Amino acid sequence: MYEIDLDKIDLMAEPPEHEPERQYYFMAKCRVYVKEFKKKLGRNPSFFTQTFGCQMNSRDSEKLQGILEAIGFVETDTEEADFVLYNTCTVRENANDRVYGRLGYLNSLKKKNPHMMIALCGCMMQEEKVVAKIKKSYRFVDIIFGTHNIFKLAELMYERLEEKRMVVDIWEGTDRIVEDLPTDRKYPFKSGVNIMFGCNNFCSYCIVPYVRGKERSRSPKDILEEVKQLADDGVVEIMLLGQNVNSYGKNLETPVTFAELLTQIDQVEGLERIRFMTSHPKDLSDDLIEAMKTSKKVCNHLHLPLQSGSSRILKVMNRKYTKEQYLELVEKIRTAMPDISLTTDIIVGFPGETEEDFNETLEVVKKVRFDSAFTFIYSKRTGTPAAKMEEVPEELVKKRFDRLLAEVQKISSEVCGKDEHTVQKVLVEDKNDHEEGLLTGRMGNNTTVHFKGDSSLIGKIVDVYLDESRGFYYMGTLRP
Repeated sequence: MYEIDLDKIDLMAEPPEHEPERQYYFMAKCRVYVKEFKKKLGRNPSFFTQTFGCQMNSRDSEKLQGILEAIGFVETDTEEADFVLYNTCTVRENANDRVYGRLGYLNSLKKKNPHMMIALCGCMMQEEKVVAKIKKSYRFVDIIFGTHNIFKLAELMYERLEEKRMVVDIWEGTDRIVEDLPTDRKYPFKSGVNIMFGCNNFCSYCIVPYVRGKERSRSPKDILEEVKQLADDGVVEIMLLGQNVNSYGKNLETPVTFAELLTQIDQVEGLERIRFMTSHPKDLSDDLIEAMKTSKKVCNHLHLPLQSGSSRILKVMNRKYTKEQYLELVEKIRTAMPDISLTTDIIVGFPGETEEDFNETLEVVKKVRFDSAFTFIYSKRTGTPAAKMEEVPEELVKKRFDRLLAEVQKISSEVCGKDEHTVQKVLVEDKNDHEEGLLTGRMGNNTTVHFKGDSSLIGKIVDVYLDESRGFYYMGTLRP
């Protein structure tokens, strides 16, 4: 594990050219500010982060929090902090509106706290019009950076402290991946692991390739090293993250497939469970199905986005597979792993969707019988090809969405009850929010289980008898 003593860094020297040494140098520089702050106010400065969007953003936020803690900031759960950072999402336009709304509130807080700094990063910041709007209408924001230079937080903070002006550092794209920076994990027993960044798919409704850039895969050596360190640190479950994990390794000097990477990670001692997302149907290979089938640790769950059951709509979406190919793939997966839990994403009301197209989606849902499905009403995203297409009337879309949701929930409640009255391995994740004395955990197939138990079990994998299926979760009893 890469470790460096910030107190031993020569702050009079020029900043190193290479990463991550350069960022550790700026962390040490920022620590001088923290020491002065503490001397003046008798406490360390506080920080608050809010993450909007996907698990990739959540993992990025853990790295940002790790950098802030290395500098000497202390986390707080309120925006009345000395450093507030929003890691933004831009998949839907209303996500942008939420951030603008929060900024108005932050401005009122900043007027009361002269030490307060506000930073914005993530996907939303990769849009030129967004940055232009913030520079014009939200001049009180201190630091703006995007998705490609998350690792530069300390350097940008130092620049802001020195020059006392808004710092904007947006990269259009990059092939750089900076390893070995501090991370503050949310859970001690499970962790996300980025295996790649960016996306080359350009689905016609999706802004992600424009804001996350081209696909870049981390080296298998770096990924394995991180997984081993996590396992040594007590992590029993990892989630391998990428916009399309199935295309992992194609841009490496020595290509490595996702199936090969999975097989290597399966050998890591101490690790109990491996999950991954997101899986694009067009790239899901026979080798990957075989790797999942033979693995001792890959969870019995696959998230396989459908988006639409109409081949005509799939073509307009630029998904690069047909309804028939999707169903054939599901058949292959289920033949290899009959008990696998399949979940999916479906968009209702994509521009041009007819009643016939929608009925084809319903037909696929009935044929596949997903364990659960994330259903979305199409949301127009400016900057994507679909935004120029004619939209389906809102009232019609709502009716279709309700019909789909009813079908999904009916099937899900039937499918998810199949393990009732069996004993299953459950990773205990937290105390139950709603009922004291209950714990909440997940089975390998990602189904939630609630059962009585002591909080000392959190982070452990235990045997639970599933007493009763409640449709989308189980009530169970801990087995000794």
